[in-house]
Amino acid sequence: MNSIQTINKIIVSTMAGWLFPFWMMASDVKIDTGYPGGNIIVEKRDGDTFFIKPELRDTRGWWFYWNFRVTGAAGRTLTFCFTNQNPIGVRGPAMSTDCGIKWRWMGAGAVRQVSGQKAWEFSHKFTDDQEVRFSYEIPYLEADFNRFLERYRGNNAVMIEELCKTDKGRKVEYLRLGKLTGDPKYRVLLTARHHACESVPSYTLEGVMEEILADSADGKVWREQVEVMIIPFVDKDGVEEGDQGKNRQPHDHNRDYNEKSIHAEVTAIMEKVPVWGKGKLMFAMDMHCPYIRGDYNEHIYFVGGSDSVIWERVMDFSSMLEAGITGSLPYRASGNLPFGKGWNTGGNYKQGKNCASWMREIPGIRFASGIEIPYANTQGAEVNAATARAFGHDLARTILKYITAEKR
Repeated sequence: MNSIQTINKIIVSTMAGWLFPFWMMASDVKIDTGYPGGNIIVEKRDGDTFFIKPELRDTRGWWFYWNFRVTGAAGRTLTFCFTNQNPIGVRGPAMSTDCGIKWRWMGAGAVRQVSGQKAWEFSHKFTDDQEVRFSYEIPYLEADFNRFLERYRGNNAVMIEELCKTDKGRKVEYLRLGKLTGDPKYRVLLTARHHACESVPSYTLEGVMEEILADSADGKVWREQVEVMIIPFVDKDGVEEGDQGKNRQPHDHNRDYNEKSIHAEVTAIMEKVPVWGKGKLMFAMDMHCPYIRGDYNEHIYFVGGSDSVIWERVMDFSSMLEAGITGSLPYRASGNLPFGKGWNTGGNYKQGKNCASWMREIPGIRFASGIEIPYANTQGAEVNAATARAFGHDLARTILKYITAEKR
């Protein structure tokens, strides 16, 4: 983020809460969002308690992503209080003390509801002047992606190309991995971050890529038979600027697969993928995180469409995945969400067609579905960078087994 973007973010925060800049000048304690992924509004301060809320920007209704940093608080215990609705997840806030490179959950016990109020808060004792970041989730940004790719610099089985430029001039990258010379037998498409705040699939994609590029028997098959296209940040502007992304007005990126798209990234995907697929694109999956907590939001599940034939294939794949879990995040095929159940009804798509629905219409496609991977908790297991990557390994092994099976 350049200096102009940082100044703009401070201006936005100032407009949202007019007291915010005075606290920054009058106190040694500073709360800000002037970095990639930052998001918070400080409404007021009472001593060492800050009253805050997520910055919704162009979001329709309420959503729960937030990410802020604190500096100048050495030796003090500060409390951060959210009012009206609770945007803190089931494992409490995520916290980083190394400028957002590594994160850990503070734990559900760190969160308390204010007695007699519709307000939730957490506290932290600052031991030195080092900055501390707090977030609803474990974030994943372009910088994280670039650090991951450094491991594969010069690898001839991975190529980074430009899909398009965002409305704000950022590069939207896509990767091709596996068999990049000659004609592959199969093609696979994986997309993520249609909703900017949904970061866990980015770590899962790292696991998928590690498996494809591994010095292993499966890695050899990937590189001899399969070409994979990965689009890691569909809403690149939203990811870097710390937007919710979900329910963006007039509609978000995942309701934009219509005859005429309003988002440049979606237009580019719809134009490029069918040409690249060349009739060999067999498997396509769009990756998301569900709602903040409860019911379908604390286990991994595939989302069904109205095409019963493809849904039967998704369930076949799901059974294979369940049998192939090797100690990563738990998964049960029985937890999938078929079309017509829960939130997955026609009414949920009134704003426009989503990516998975568009994928199901690609000529020759066999498997096309969305997958939801929780932010923090899956059937009691902790979701973090390591467990999400491990699930990506299991997912990749199952994809390879599925597409190369003689009988499907």
